[in-house]
Amino acid sequence: MWSYEAPLRDMQFVLEHWLQAPDTWRRSPAFEALDLPLALQVLEEAARFSQGVLAPLNSHGDRQGCRWQAGQVSTPDGFVEAYRAYIDGGWPALACTEAQGGQGLPQLLDAALQEMLYASNHAWAMYTGIAHGAYLCLKTHAAPWLQARYLPDIVSGQALPTMCLTESQAGSDVGLLRCRAEPQADGSYRLSGSKLFISGGEHDLTANILHLVLARLPDAPPGSRGISLFLVPKQLDDGQANGVHCDGIEHKMGIKGSATCSLVFDAAQGWLIGEANRGLAAMFVMMNSARLHVGLQGLGHAEAAWQNARQYAAERLQMRAPSRPEEVVAQAADPIRYHPAMRRVLLELRTTSEGMRAIGYWAAHLLDQAEHDQDASAAQLAPLLTPIIKAFFTEQGFRQASNALQVFGGYGYVTEFAIEQTLRDSRIAMIYEGSNEIQANDLLLRKVLGDDGRAFGLLLAELRDEAGQGAEYVECAGFSGALYSLCDALASVVSAIRERSHEDSEYPYRAAPDFLQLCGVALLAFAWARAARVSRALPEDDPLRAAKLQSAGFFFDYLPSRLAQHLGAIDGARAALAFI
Repeated sequence: MWSYEAPLRDMQFVLEHWLQAPDTWRRSPAFEALDLPLALQVLEEAARFSQGVLAPLNSHGDRQGCRWQAGQVSTPDGFVEAYRAYIDGGWPALACTEAQGGQGLPQLLDAALQEMLYASNHAWAMYTGIAHGAYLCLKTHAAPWLQARYLPDIVSGQALPTMCLTESQAGSDVGLLRCRAEPQADGSYRLSGSKLFISGGEHDLTANILHLVLARLPDAPPGSRGISLFLVPKQLDDGQANGVHCDGIEHKMGIKGSATCSLVFDAAQGWLIGEANRGLAAMFVMMNSARLHVGLQGLGHAEAAWQNARQYAAERLQMRAPSRPEEVVAQAADPIRYHPAMRRVLLELRTTSEGMRAIGYWAAHLLDQAEHDQDASAAQLAPLLTPIIKAFFTEQGFRQASNALQVFGGYGYVTEFAIEQTLRDSRIAMIYEGSNEIQANDLLLRKVLGDDGRAFGLLLAELRDEAGQGAEYVECAGFSGALYSLCDALASVVSAIRERSHEDSEYPYRAAPDFLQLCGVALLAFAWARAARVSRALPEDDPLRAAKLQSAGFFFDYLPSRLAQHLGAIDGARAALAFI
């Protein structure tokens, strides 16, 4: 009783009208051969794979889970075959450069692919989700011989990578890690130590697994300044097993088809990536990509929740709606989608998922512009958006899954309808790849206050520019006025936080979570103001045009209450927290 259909029509709207991506591609030497029809063909094929191969395995993978025996992990039935189909489709190579055997397509299209993968089967997509970040890490920091040896395996999908940071005593504070790396005469290193919570640390999808491991050299300085990054393959080139052993998997609340492993490195052979004691700089190339992908997990969950709630609300008959449309025939009860309380929930589901799609794809588009077109503004905006997307999207993924479950009523709480799996699966995304609290601190302390507001000023300029363009049209003027006011509120909040922080150094940390949420709401406002304006390019009889204006109207009608909540909390954060 769970289904997923890729929202290709809305994806096209975002690419063609909201982003006007084909115009940007034409001006870019890297993508000048790419046009909208080709991009849509790629997305259609991705939809076939996600809907036809992955979605049918979603509930089954949750029920069966992974199995561990004597260091070996078996994934749920069908996962191996799905991965072979993924390789045959060329999906690992989508956004990799042609020089490394990739297809050379934009990260924007990869973002759409990732949304579909996570929406259809989050647990399965955990195995592939880190691959592009690892590819970028090696491409940027690894020695040429290491790139030549291992990048083709990642691009082809013959090997899957992992990210090995966490230890029992070192979670968010990686400076506490103890894993050791001893240099060898041949230029390699021997790593010893334990890691846990390693997604895909062991599995049966590929013969080889490439572990990217943070560890300390013997003479490393203490803390995070003394961490280096190493590539440690599961299998060595001579066919021998390396000194990496999986000594168990976690039994989790959700994403049960994803093997979350404890790994032991016993003098495992590895090679340094980048400079000694600068492993975090190399790892963050991968983590920034991973954080965007985790945000897309939140989008995927919100979209899947919206689709299933919409379908159920159209079928479930209960009571008589107080004001029924003419097309509802006379009967003892109406579909619950006609009841005001349910319309309220369904509209929030729709506006949240479609708004996040525009913003998430915008971030990926900015990454393309920064990498291939040397766009300085894009290079500043993309890192600023990353913590907002990671934290705000994942919180909305969980919240909207919970809202969708409410539409199902008691049936939503039982496994038959599977919305409860979406709720369980979505929760982890608020924790891993840097908890949402850490993302909030990163945004306010480092990206806004620490940057003296330069990147944040660019963001406000983008929002104000949109408000100015929308003000030219009668149907968009109200949305533009609200967006202008929101920009003024954001600028005032930053100024007030900066001033207050001189007297109370802890205040920005207390205000950070609500500041991030406020930024997330502002980005949704930006998304809907632009969507309303650019939807005018659609034919008047196109239902999508009316739907976009309706959704924008709903969002801006409910915007003041959301702003008041976060602005009030930021102001209330002036009171110091008691020690417990």
